Amino acid sequence: MGEACQDKQAVQYTTNIRPPGDALRALFQAAWDEPGYDDPAAVLSRSLCFVCAWCGNTLIGFVNVAWDGGIHASIFDTCVHPSYRRQGIGTALVRRAATEAGRRGARWLHVDFEPQLGDFYRGCGFAPTAAGLIRLT
Repeated sequence: MGEACQDKQAVQYTTNIRPPGDALRALFQAAWDEPGYDDPAAVLSRSLCFVCAWCGNTLIGFVNVAWDGGIHASIFDTCVHPSYRRQGIGTALVRRAATEAGRRGARWLHVDFEPQLGDFYRGCGFAPTAAGLIRLT
């Protein structure tokens, strides 16, 4: 599946162009083994921005930026299809999302992640911070 986009130049990125819900669910299923959003259109309509990576007509990467309506925004749902990982696509998605979030008025970009993703997010420019979390369900 990854053959057509082995060259990073072949990957196309779009900002705030909503992918079909079935394409996003298929990507989430491949990346996380779960379908993700119940209603992608509703979630993305409330986003500050989101960036997609495409190989031809196939959605191969995604990142969403939610915000507080002011100066704080947060990265969510960063994913790259397993067949396309380790090519710099995830980093490109996050960097493009950060640039767009700043252009739209965010001054702080937050991200929470599991320990195994620490090197990835540090490579994207994030510094570690102390944070809290409550599971609600």
